Amino acid sequence: MKSAIRFALLALVLVIVAMVSALTAMRFAIHGQEVAVPLLVGLAPAEAERKVAAQGLQISIERQYYSPLIAEGKIMSQLPLPGTKVRRGWQVRVAQSLGPTRVTIPDVTGESEHAAELNIRRRGLDVAAMAAVETAGIPADQVLAQSPMANATQVVTPKISLLITEAAEPQAFVMPSFAGQPLGSASRSLQDAGFRLGNVSVVAPVSTPAPDAANLAAPAALPSPQAQAPPPAQASPASIIVSQVPAAGQKVMAGAVVNFDVR
Repeated sequence: MKSAIRFALLALVLVIVAMVSALTAMRFAIHGQEVAVPLLVGLAPAEAERKVAAQGLQISIERQYYSPLIAEGKIMSQLPLPGTKVRRGWQVRVAQSLGPTRVTIPDVTGESEHAAELNIRRRGLDVAAMAAVETAGIPADQVLAQSPMANATQVVTPKISLLITEAAEPQAFVMPSFAGQPLGSASRSLQDAGFRLGNVSVVAPVSTPAPDAANLAAPAALPSPQAQAPPPAQASPASIIVSQVPAAGQKVMAGAVVNFDVR
């Protein structure tokens, strides 16, 4: 009985030792592939590439910035930071200095988008981003603002962002019904709302006289050669609207023309 217990304890100890050995080996295998990121700030790209290659790392120049402190062509920042533990084959991203600002930021406000872009690129700069905004009273396709401002000195990147104006969408309305209203008041309402009065046509009233025996018996009277047609009726502010175009309920834009039929 004692020998069986002793054997079981020995087997348990051997299993624990094996597990600890496996974990230790795994830890050495993992951490054995890790290296510390070297300091690259202030180095030339070729020198920085040799330094990271010696650690089994890679380098990528992703950005360029103006800097009064770091000489042109040297590395001014890096990620990961120096001393960070990474696996071999990791890519270190760096930014390169363009040296002190040597260009003057042009004033392109008021220019068209195309002219502003040409002006910027002619000076060796780039357009970083463009945004559009609807404006009232200002023509479309004009530079409303820029960043950095004109003649700025503390410029970090060789890029300029622009804010461009665009035409505002005309305001939409639902056409109300003017049927039964006097032409004069309807015209004033249209003008106050920003619409225009179009054609006004007078519709003749429909009359159907009742036939009587005398009319049926008497022959139709022939028109006299000297008889003249009555002058066409004229619309007045008191004329009553009977129909309209566009019809009530339709979607219309500001400045639309509205035509009426009146009696």
